[in-house]
Amino acid sequence: MAFPTINPNIGLSVQVGGTGAAGLDLRVDPYLSCNFRVEIEGLLVGGFSNCSGLQVEVETHEYREGGNNDYVHRFAGRTNYPPLVFKHGLSPIDGLWDWHQDTVNRRVKRRNGTIYLLNQQRAPLIWWDFIDGLPLKWSGPEFRADSGAIAFESLEIVHRGLSRPRLATAIKGIASEVRASLNLGGSFF
Repeated sequence: MAFPTINPNIGLSVQVGGTGAAGLDLRVDPYLSCNFRVEIEGLLVGGFSNCSGLQVEVETHEYREGGNNDYVHRFAGRTNYPPLVFKHGLSPIDGLWDWHQDTVNRRVKRRNGTIYLLNQQRAPLIWWDFIDGLPLKWSGPEFRADSGAIAFESLEIVHRGLSRPRLATAIKGIASEVRASLNLGGSFF
């Protein structure tokens, strides 16, 4: 059985097969942010080239206690979730446009979705679920006669919260990936 350790200087290290010359010490680097997939409940949307807004903010309320000049009390308040922004090359797939147009025409349908971080084999490792997403802003491409760039569209989605699996689940996924890439049998956990 191997136990992963986290070194802040090099990332996650997993020792396989004991210690000494017979053991194998592996370094697992952080994953690339370019390898991701987005699924939105019931929509065919194609691939995305950019996803931003994965953020959770907790407001704070300050209280200055009389006679105490060393610090200010800070109390947790409301949780805010900024909009998610998805960008992709314009294509004949109209799922995002139709969803946004339904919202414009007051046929509101909130949808759940998932943003997956993938490994090199395109299998999900970590993911973030958003709930009750609603498209509020669609932006079309910028046209320039002097450029041969791809035409991009973007969609801003407000939502009611993000969730993701616990770190223990993610570490099991990492251990499974290491085991599979080295063709090792058994289980780390």
